[in-house]
Amino acid sequence: MNERMLIKESIMGYQHILLFTDLLSDADIVAQRAKRVLAGSPEAKLSVLHIVEDDMVRFGYELVPASSLSGETDGEHWQEARAKLAQFLDRNELNAVNSEVTAAISNDQGIVNYCNNKNVDLLIIGRHERRGIAAWLVGATADNILPNAPCDSLV
Repeated sequence: MNERMLIKESIMGYQHILLFTDLLSDADIVAQRAKRVLAGSPEAKLSVLHIVEDDMVRFGYELVPASSLSGETDGEHWQEARAKLAQFLDRNELNAVNSEVTAAISNDQGIVNYCNNKNVDLLIIGRHERRGIAAWLVGATADNILPNAPCDSLV
């Protein structure tokens, strides 16, 4: 069997694919790769997730997104994120059964939780190269997710 056949055979088994997007300028590249995976696995459902930055409230040692306490997910910031996500889906001709804008303590924690809660078996995510102090302080979200992802990952 050649490499292409092995890849196609392994992709065919996915039932729930999650595409995480930060909606930055290069997100369309990742979306096109997701489309290729979906073309080889027509029975799979696609979910698309975007996480917004949210104010955090501290309860003892635990941090909780403020929007989850107040139920405030209709503010201008949230509406803008939903509009950008809808444009992203249209522009890339992605047919998602679920597209969601949510808040989390961190992107990596939000993605891992989503994968666990929604039985995702393939996560597709892009990776940005960070340099200097940003790389040291923040690192790449994809690098933080890989050791904790409960499913296969395409970075």
